[in-house]
Amino acid sequence: MFFHTLSNMNQVRAQKQTVGQVIRIAGLLLGFTIFGTVGIRLIEGSSWLNSLYMIVITATTVGYEDPVTLSDNGKIFIIFYLMFGLGIFTYSVSQLGQWIVRQQMSSMLEQRRMQKSIANLRGHYIVCGIGRMGETISEYLHERGKPFVVIDSNEERLQAVCQPRGWFYVFGDATDDFILKSAGIDYAKALASALPGDADNVYVVLTARMLNPDFQIIARASDDKASEKIKHAGATRVVSPFRSGAVKIARFMIHPAVEDFVEVASKHVGGFQVADLQISESSPYCGKKLSETDFSDKGIMIIGICRLDQEPEMPPPSTTILNAGDSIFALGSSTAVNQLIEEFNGPDVFTEIEDSKA
Repeated sequence: MFFHTLSNMNQVRAQKQTVGQVIRIAGLLLGFTIFGTVGIRLIEGSSWLNSLYMIVITATTVGYEDPVTLSDNGKIFIIFYLMFGLGIFTYSVSQLGQWIVRQQMSSMLEQRRMQKSIANLRGHYIVCGIGRMGETISEYLHERGKPFVVIDSNEERLQAVCQPRGWFYVFGDATDDFILKSAGIDYAKALASALPGDADNVYVVLTARMLNPDFQIIARASDDKASEKIKHAGATRVVSPFRSGAVKIARFMIHPAVEDFVEVASKHVGGFQVADLQISESSPYCGKKLSETDFSDKGIMIIGICRLDQEPEMPPPSTTILNAGDSIFALGSSTAVNQLIEEFNGPDVFTEIEDSKA
């Protein structure tokens, strides 16, 4: 995260210097042109348009006619103007050309560096689509320090949203195998397809599932019919923003106090979240009763246990013994849950399934 911040600061500083240089060159050219136009106007008494036209064709050395009949004083002025001004004009044009080339080269090098960084990612997330929903998903991952790559076919949108924040992105069609591979789908932990069209989401899910049969795919659907099709295409979970929003409104209507508590709780310590964690044979919690663990001391509440081939226990009694292979659902603040996740799986593995901010 530090290197991303430092890179962003350097980019901002370079952009300011570039803008300042362009302004100086533009000012120099403008002043150079105004000076010549005024000089011809005062010496020859010609119109402003003829004076400007005379100066432009003189400075660019493409003059093919004399719109102004020059007197001896006018000719002397043009001689000195060319002697001193041609160098200024040539310098300004060359600097502008160099700036354009540098911008293109810088963009190419930045894309190459970013692609190398993406190729080194492991256990990251892929977000397909940087619309309102995709941007919200990316913000969510960014706030929690999770590595992710955004894919979108709108290059201007990608640059406007991702570049200022230092987010990794790939420009292209998310339904294309090559683009998904460029985003590191072979090593990704999960993919979110948040494209506006259901048909596009179906195709992305189908393609992603073929490329990586074992990872999580969460997709957006506009209605129940589309949801079923996307599930058949291989999505692990399908979310309908309209349905989810309607359910939340209904909850506010029926249980306003509970929902107010959730809203308040979500504003403290980064909100609270639920994580799915698996007990291994080497885990210090294996073989212990819930009452014998230190979960409560760490600010964690175990709200459910899922055993192999059994119905989940929600909530489990304190006498429940944790066995290898059990999955526990831990509820707590984002900080507490992330610390527990690192204790279980290491800092690079994240198994969050729900957050009160969602």
